[in-house]
Amino acid sequence: MKRSLIFLLLLTFVHCGKDLSPFGGEPEVTTLKSRLKPEWPNPNWKVVSPESVGVSSSKLGLVEEYAFTRTGDEADRKGRRTDALVILRNGKLIYEKYARNFSEDKVHLTWSVSKSILQTMYGIAVKQGLVKLDDPGYYHYEPLSRDEAHKKITIRHLLNMSSGLAAEEGYESGPLKSSVIAMLYTRGRKDMGTFCSGLPLRAEPGTQVYYSSCDTNILSAILKKVYGAEEYDKLPFEKIFKPLGITNVTFERDGSGTYVGSSYLYMTAKDLAKIGYLYLNDGIWNGERLLPEGWVQFTRTPAPGYKTTPYSEDLAEDNYTAHWYANTGVPERGIHEPWPDAPKDTFAGLGHWGQMLYVIPSLDLIIVRFGDDREKAFIKNDFLKLVKESVIR
Repeated sequence: MKRSLIFLLLLTFVHCGKDLSPFGGEPEVTTLKSRLKPEWPNPNWKVVSPESVGVSSSKLGLVEEYAFTRTGDEADRKGRRTDALVILRNGKLIYEKYARNFSEDKVHLTWSVSKSILQTMYGIAVKQGLVKLDDPGYYHYEPLSRDEAHKKITIRHLLNMSSGLAAEEGYESGPLKSSVIAMLYTRGRKDMGTFCSGLPLRAEPGTQVYYSSCDTNILSAILKKVYGAEEYDKLPFEKIFKPLGITNVTFERDGSGTYVGSSYLYMTAKDLAKIGYLYLNDGIWNGERLLPEGWVQFTRTPAPGYKTTPYSEDLAEDNYTAHWYANTGVPERGIHEPWPDAPKDTFAGLGHWGQMLYVIPSLDLIIVRFGDDREKAFIKNDFLKLVKESVIR
C-alpha cells in the first residue's frame, strides 16, 4: 500500500509539470487534456449564441468595444485598428466582426503568424520521419556547412529562435542595418535561406534566444531540400490546408521558389482559427493525427535558450517557444507571463501590426484578431482579460 501511494505521488508529480514528449522541454503548464467528442467544421464553423456555450453576450460587447473603437488618427494610422475578430468556444463560432473593407471571405496578411504555420509543416515532416529536431541543419541544407560553427546549428535551434546567427530584426526601428528588410526586399529576396545562412554568428547555437525571421526562412529552405521541389510545393496545401478544409489561402515565395515562412501567408480569420483548433486538439483533426504526439506540448514550451540568454527588459516581453508564444513565464530567469490576466495555458501565434491567433485550452477558446496597428495601442493583456471575463461558465 505504501509503495503504491509513493508511486502514485511520483506519477502525479511527473505528469503535472513535465513534458513527456520526445521533443524535450519542461513547461510550467499541465499536459494538454484530451477533448471529448470535439465538433469539427464541415467545412464551416457551426454558429451558436454565446450563452449556449457559457459566454456572456453583454461582456462580449466590451470585447468588441475595446477591439473596434478607433482611438487615434486614421490618416496617420494611429491607435487601435482592428480588421477582423473571430472567437470560438467549444469548437463553435460565437462572435465575428470585420472592419476596414475586410470580410469573412477576404484573406489578410498574417505576417509572422506565418511562422507558426511553418512550424506546423515541420510537425508533418517529423511525423513522416523525414527530419529530427536535433539534426544539424547542414545535413539537409548545404549553405549551413560554411564552417564548423554554422554546422552546430540544429533544426531545434532554428525552431527555438536560438540559431546564434547575427540577424537584426528591425523594421521601422532600424531599416539601414536590418537583416530582415534586406532579406525580404533587397539583396536577400532572391534566395532568403542562402542569404540568412551567410550571416555570422553572434552566439553559440542554442544558447541565446533572439527573434529572427532568418531562422524561419532557413527552416523553409531546409524543407524544400528534404522534400524536393515538387512535394515541397504541395506540402502546406495537401498536408495542412486540404485536411482542414482551407481553400482560400495564398503563400508567397522568394525568387528561388521557397515559401516565405516568416511573413507572407494570407488567410481568412475563420480559416486561421482552424489552425488554432488543430493545436487545441493536440494535432488531431477529425479523428486523424496530423502532428506527432508531443508536438503541441513542444509548441507550448519556452525555448531552452532562455536559461543562458543575457537578461534584458526586451527578453521579458515574450515567452517564445518553437515558432509560437507561451504564457508560462520563465521563473528561473525572472521572466514573467506576458499576459498575466489570461490563463497560464494560453499560447499564441503573433504577427507584425497586430495579427493574433490565441489558443486557450482551459477555456476551450480560439481567438483570431487581424489588424493594422502601427503603434502599441492594442494591449494584448487588456484584450485577453476582457475575453476571459466574458466566460461565465
